[in-house]
Amino acid sequence: MKQIVISDATMKQTSEDLRLSFKEKIELSKLLDKIGVDLIELDGIKDPRVDSLLIKSVAAAVECSRIAVPVELLNNENIEKVWGALKNAKKPRLQVFASTSSVQIEYIFHKKPDAMLDAISRTVAACRALCSDVEFIAEDATRSDGDFLVKAIEAAIAAGAGTVTLCDTAGAMLPSEFAEFISKQYDAIPSLKNVTLGVACSNTIAMADACAITAIASGATQIRTATNSLSEVSLANVTRILTAKSDSLDASVGVRATQLSVIISQIERLCHTGKGQNVSAQAETDDGIFLTAHDTEEAVAAATVRLGYDLSSEDVQAVYTSFKQIADKKEKVSFKELDAIVASSAMQVPSTYKLDTYVITSGNTISATAHIKLIKNGTSVEGVFIGDGSIDAAFQAIEKITGCSYELDDFQLQAVTEGREAMGQTVVKLRAGGKVYSGIGISTDIVGAGIRAYLSALNKIIYEEEA
Repeated sequence: MKQIVISDATMKQTSEDLRLSFKEKIELSKLLDKIGVDLIELDGIKDPRVDSLLIKSVAAAVECSRIAVPVELLNNENIEKVWGALKNAKKPRLQVFASTSSVQIEYIFHKKPDAMLDAISRTVAACRALCSDVEFIAEDATRSDGDFLVKAIEAAIAAGAGTVTLCDTAGAMLPSEFAEFISKQYDAIPSLKNVTLGVACSNTIAMADACAITAIASGATQIRTATNSLSEVSLANVTRILTAKSDSLDASVGVRATQLSVIISQIERLCHTGKGQNVSAQAETDDGIFLTAHDTEEAVAAATVRLGYDLSSEDVQAVYTSFKQIADKKEKVSFKELDAIVASSAMQVPSTYKLDTYVITSGNTISATAHIKLIKNGTSVEGVFIGDGSIDAAFQAIEKITGCSYELDDFQLQAVTEGREAMGQTVVKLRAGGKVYSGIGISTDIVGAGIRAYLSALNKIIYEEEA
C-alpha cells in the first residue's frame, strides 16, 4: 500500500486572502503539524528581514512536518537566502516553480522554451547542492505542449529533483481527463517512476477533489491541499476519502482523521476571525515548553528566536544573565516568563514618549474611550480614541498621538502580587519590519500596566528607527 504525501498550502492562501499576524501564522503551522500534514508550504522570500524570520520561526515550531519554501529561477542570491532561513528545519525542502505552458513561459517568465529548460536544470541543480529534498513544480502543466513538458520533467529529474508536481492551474479538467493526463506522463517518462509524483488541482469547476483522487489511482503519491480555501483541493475531503477507500485505492494517508474536524475548526476560526489568542493559549499549554538553570546561553537564544525575537549578541547576553538569576531560584522558566525577561532586559533605551495621565471611560452601555496625555521632549501631546475595549481604546489613542502604527503581536497579563490590591504585570509585543519589540509594565490598574508596556515597546522601535 502506497503512502500518500499531503502537502498543505494553507499558509500561502492566508498571505493572499487573509491578514494573519506573525504569531497567528506560527500557530497555524503548529496546528498543521499537529494534525499530521506531511508538508507545509510557505511563501518565498521577498522581504529578507520579515520573510526570513517567519521561515526560521516556523522551522523552529514545527516538529514532524517537512517545511517547503520556493526559490526564484536562476537567482543564486535568493536561493542562498532561502536556504539560510530554512536549513535548520528538521525536514527542509526547496521548491522550484516554473511554468511549462508556452503562454506563461513567454509572457510571465519572458523566456524562450530552451532558456526555460536551462533555467529549470540549473536552478534545481543549485538547490540540490544545498538540500537533499528538492521539488520541481510544473505550473500550468495541463495546458503545456506535451513534448516540452516531458523535456522539462526529465531536465528536473536529471538535475536532482526528488519530487515532481504537475499543476492543473486552469482547473478545467474532468477526473477522467486528469487521470489520462497522469498516465500519459508515466508512459512518456520512464524516470518518473523513480521519484514522487505530486498533483495540484484548481477547483474552478468544483472537480479538484475528484481529480486528485483519480490521480492517486493513476500513480500519483502527493497531493497539494488547503484547509481554508475554495480554490484548492480540500484537506478534509481527501483525507476522509483516502481513509474510507484506502483498500480500493491501495493508498493510505498519515493525517490524523480522528482529530481532523477539531483541528480544522480551529484553523478556520483562526483564519476567518484573524484572532488567534485562544488557539495560541491552548497550543502553548499543550506544548508545555520551559527552560531550566541547566540550559545554555545558546538554548536561551534559540528560545527567543522561537518567540519571534531577533536579538543582538549584547541583548542575548543581557537576557541570559537575567534568566540565570531567575532560573537559579526556581525549577522551570516558562516561555511566557522568558517574554517578560526579554521585555525587561533587552534593548533598554531612553524614552521618547513618557506617560503623563490617562482617563478611561467604559461601561456596559457605552463604548470604551481613552484620553491619554504623553510627554515628548518636555512637550505635552494628547489624543482621544473610542475602541472596542479599554485596552484597544488606549492603544489606538497612543497610535493617534504618535502617528505610529505597528502590529500587536502579543498581549500578556499576569498578577505579580496577591490580594484585592494585586499588582498586574503586562507584556506587550509589537512587530515592526519583521522584528519583535517587547515592553513590560506593572501597575495595580490593568490598563495602566498595558499602556506602560506598550510605550516601552514603542520607544524601542522609535529609538532603533531613528538610530
